[in-house]
Amino acid sequence: MNLRLIGIGAGVLIILSLPLAGAIAGPDFAGQDDGKGGGLFSALGLSGSSRTAPAVPARSAPKTGPQQPGPAEQPRTDSRCGPELSSPHGVEAQTCVLIGEGRTWGRSYYRNTSGRALDAVLTLMGPAGRTVQIRCAMGAGDEPGLCETPKEASAGDPESYSAVAEFAVPDDEGELLLRSGSNSPVPGDG
Repeated sequence: MNLRLIGIGAGVLIILSLPLAGAIAGPDFAGQDDGKGGGLFSALGLSGSSRTAPAVPARSAPKTGPQQPGPAEQPRTDSRCGPELSSPHGVEAQTCVLIGEGRTWGRSYYRNTSGRALDAVLTLMGPAGRTVQIRCAMGAGDEPGLCETPKEASAGDPESYSAVAEFAVPDDEGELLLRSGSNSPVPGDG
């Protein structure tokens, strides 16, 4: 009976030691290259002087994917924004012209604390009379939101673009509550 337990224990020990033997042997164990070059010894910081490997001539291997995971680099977007404005009617907004990847568009950040649904009309004006306009519905809540024109191919000098957002009551009268522009002067600058 004791011999039987010893045999089972030896078998379990051998099975459990196989992965450890593979890690110690390094990346070429069983024909699998993990690309880390050193197995368990390098993982524990024991590679180098305590272990030597035969010199292998360098060869270039094709790259199969990104070597360093991380966030992709985002393209640069430049913006030119007017001041943050607010009206006594409960509307806050800031309007910008954005330029990136050869395209230009208008964007207005807003917050509606008026307690009623409103309409916003955002107009992007460019050189040679080019104009893009979009209408955005603003809910009655006070959560921040944005209204954005489609991105169009840039033409001419970036400084020749401007954007204006107008916020109004959506009824027959269309009472204008706030106008915000990308090139608006800062209040108090004249």
